[in-house]
Amino acid sequence: MVLFVLERVSRHSPAESWRRLTDWPRHADVVPLTRVAVRTPPPTREGTVFVARSGLGPLAFDDPMEVVAWHPPGDAAPGTCRLVKHGAFVTGWAEFEVHPADGGGSRVVWREDLSVRALPGFADPVLLGSARWMFGRAVDGLLERE
Repeated sequence: MVLFVLERVSRHSPAESWRRLTDWPRHADVVPLTRVAVRTPPPTREGTVFVARSGLGPLAFDDPMEVVAWHPPGDAAPGTCRLVKHGAFVTGWAEFEVHPADGGGSRVVWREDLSVRALPGFADPVLLGSARWMFGRAVDGLLERE
């Protein structure tokens, strides 16, 4: 199990950064070899379920997630979203906050507690490094890609 925190500053308003981060199918555009299917009708809210399928052929796995907290950003209030991973292979949670940034734009704080079943604890440093890199690239892509 690994816990990590990422922080990013975006030129976008908090509402636009929030929209980009919570467009679940769009995550597949920035995470290689991944497809995302939303299983519940829109709009996103507490109880929304989506599944990220990552990998190729027999090496692919499903990462089902449920939104358990949903508070879009307000006038001066940050937005918060928390996801719980219900997979057979990947478990844990992710949460992010979108704050107004000083001078305009927004500041995103992403926290994730990630566990891969059957992965021995001595592999945690490798999992941590690869997760920070992958999720960092994903957040960067979501915030900057049109």
